[in-house]
Amino acid sequence: MVIETYRPLLHEIFMKVNNKKDKPGKIKILRQYQSEGMKKLLKAAFDPNIKWLLPPGAVPYKANEAPDGTDHTRLEQEASTLNNYVALTHEGTVYEGNPRLNKMKREMLFVQMLEGLSSGEAEILIAAKDKSLNKKYKGLNANTVKEAFNWDENYKAQGVPVLA
Repeated sequence: MVIETYRPLLHEIFMKVNNKKDKPGKIKILRQYQSEGMKKLLKAAFDPNIKWLLPPGAVPYKANEAPDGTDHTRLEQEASTLNNYVALTHEGTVYEGNPRLNKMKREMLFVQMLEGLSSGEAEILIAAKDKSLNKKYKGLNANTVKEAFNWDENYKAQGVPVLA
């Protein structure tokens, strides 16, 4: 039995998913490394009811050149702040995650977050924002994610209220 002493960064986990050839293997990796931060990011990346309140496309930021695992924040922890950048539509009503932020402040905070992450994790966050994570990592798609975490069509665990 191999005991891991290092928690891989999300881009490392998603690369493992990408490199696995079969869907059951991809699901096993997602379950093995699941965390609340990973789930929040994947929900924001794939849930069609979540709209990012940021412009699509490239983001003007200075990539953090430090090697992975050094001098960075971790996207899994930063995921707790994703509500600052998204809105959820439920039964026709839009719930903005943080309505106190204006457009300029929201974009500035997003750039600051990107600059604190490793370049691989920053790329994941931008792909999640653009709803294109499945293009970056083969087999990391809505169906695989929903199956891995036993989520329904609302990206919630079976039996949990939608806004819980």
